[in-house]
Amino acid sequence: MVMGTHIARLVRMPNPSLFLALTVLLSSSLVVVHSAGDPKEIEPLLTFRDSFTDPSALSNWNASINPCTGEAANWIGVLCSENGKVLGLQLENMGLSGVVNIEILDPLEDLRTISLMNNNFEGKIPEMKKLSRLQALFLSNNHFSGEIPDDTFEGMKSLRKVFLANNIFSGKIPSSLTKLPKLAILKLEGNGFSGPVPEFTGNELKMVNLANNQLEGPIPKSLSKMADHFFSGNKNLCGPPLKECANLSPPPPGSPPTFPPTPLTPIIKKSSTCLQIALIVVSVALVLVILLFLFFLLRRRREYKTWEEEAFVVESYKPPPSPSVEVEKKAPQPTPAPHVKRTELIFLKDDVQRFDLQDLLKASAEILGSGNFGASYKAMIGKGEVVVVKNYKQMNNLGKEEFNEHMRRLGRLNHQNLHPLLAYYYRKEEKLLVTSFMVDGSLASHLHANRSRDNPGLDWSTRLNIIKGVIKGLNYLYNQLPTIVVPHGHLKSSNVLLGKNFEPLLCDYALRSLINQDQAHKMMTAYKSPEYAKTGHISRKTDVWCLGILILEILTGRFPENYLTTSYDRNMNLATWVNKMVKDKKISDVFDTEMKGAKNCKGEMINVLNIGLSCCNEDSEARPELKEVLKEIEGLKGGDDDDDDSSSTIGEVNVSISRGHKHSKMKGDPSSFDR
Repeated sequence: MVMGTHIARLVRMPNPSLFLALTVLLSSSLVVVHSAGDPKEIEPLLTFRDSFTDPSALSNWNASINPCTGEAANWIGVLCSENGKVLGLQLENMGLSGVVNIEILDPLEDLRTISLMNNNFEGKIPEMKKLSRLQALFLSNNHFSGEIPDDTFEGMKSLRKVFLANNIFSGKIPSSLTKLPKLAILKLEGNGFSGPVPEFTGNELKMVNLANNQLEGPIPKSLSKMADHFFSGNKNLCGPPLKECANLSPPPPGSPPTFPPTPLTPIIKKSSTCLQIALIVVSVALVLVILLFLFFLLRRRREYKTWEEEAFVVESYKPPPSPSVEVEKKAPQPTPAPHVKRTELIFLKDDVQRFDLQDLLKASAEILGSGNFGASYKAMIGKGEVVVVKNYKQMNNLGKEEFNEHMRRLGRLNHQNLHPLLAYYYRKEEKLLVTSFMVDGSLASHLHANRSRDNPGLDWSTRLNIIKGVIKGLNYLYNQLPTIVVPHGHLKSSNVLLGKNFEPLLCDYALRSLINQDQAHKMMTAYKSPEYAKTGHISRKTDVWCLGILILEILTGRFPENYLTTSYDRNMNLATWVNKMVKDKKISDVFDTEMKGAKNCKGEMINVLNIGLSCCNEDSEARPELKEVLKEIEGLKGGDDDDDDSSSTIGEVNVSISRGHKHSKMKGDPSSFDR
């Protein structure tokens, strides 16, 4: 449970929950209006949240605050329209589970998009029919199962995007899904659907992905021009764009071929010569038809092979002028994945495989997430080269020449704890940054994802090595970028990737000068520091504060509230909570109880805790210099030198707090934990 849950409960019983804090634009205003909200929206949302088993990610869903202030969202995971109404819910990658009572959201008249992707929901598909105004539904990568009733999507005339991929659905594809008039993108791959593929009647259909199911029979004409990989993994499917279906009832041996009646029929009867001529004419015509069909097939295949997966985009919706106007008539066209003019990528490293922008755009792509500044895609290039492409649309703070120079500067950086930038593309409206794909994901996912046999969590030794690597990488940035105020500027657990042997790699560093300043002030972690809240300024010590929060997050396993808020709040600060626990002599409750390998390392853990707290001093001048932090962390001897009791556990760490504390000599190190 993240910090701030108890405060939320004082206002209202429901608990919060975590969302990829990094994928929602939190606010377009620094001021959150604390006023009584509209009960027509607040009550359904809080009831919806309470249906989750552990909603600890939605920590700021509070009955006393409006979900929206204009287009600015005050609640995590909420997307807002111009008139301050809830336009969408983007609750992805939050470890959510439990019952999904989507019908509860029916009173939200402006709701157009729901995404619950990458969570742990189980059971039958939610009741959808009541949300007839919905335009996009994203339920991929969960554990939904069972057959989908035929009438599940009946009456949803505005629905354009349906993502149900990688669940455990079975049975036939529901007929109501095939009759949606506005359906443009449908993703059903990675399930257990069986039976024939039905005909789709919509006129706006662009992509239907049915790969890796148990479907059989001929592919209907409405889907015959889709790319063939949309149907792969179904052993008994046939027909264009796959191989032709076998003739199930061949004519008896010796039976003469039959031809449809044509004007040539009487001529054929007259002579064998005419018959030969007719056969030649028909053969030539048939060849021309086949060539023409192949031409259009290849053309369509090139079209659909491009970025198949779209970012989580809420189409610009404006409320209808009156209830009598049908919403679907106002529905705008879907926003495609990044599309740019043909030009070359600019590579910053010499030892990487070269590819051009068209290779990138034609590659099979997978959406990884939608962050504060844009969407991220995983793309496979050439022979197994996997890259990540981040699309930025809030990066216009510098002109083209300054931007290019800054990119070259970042390209020259080289350190074992930095994730290198491989290439970039410049366009006035948007920028693409290309990096390599890291299989093990981010530190945030390892700290906060649900534990399992395959993901047992990080042990103490690994966490300590990650902290050391982060500090070394940050120190390198400080040395190589002396003119930049905050060399990283956006340090948090989701911007620490894990490489081989869990080696930490900092990413999204040194981008502050590129980001539009009004966006940077609202979204970047550096601007959520105490000094910015008090003075409106940041300094190099701001990165140190972010480092301190990160260290405490690694030690406690708690998700820091400052990742979710739009500004600094001392009462919601992780360091405040740690200090309170120390003051109340509850040290054993500070450290992550799921952390293994900590039994004989009490002194070491206390020293690291001291370092983290020192970095989190609200007075930036009292914080240690980064080089002091590096010296202190490298000076740790390891183990529990001053305690020979090898049977000690985390619950007994509090007996060593004073001794562990004496080891620190850094400027700003607290003289006691009672601050």
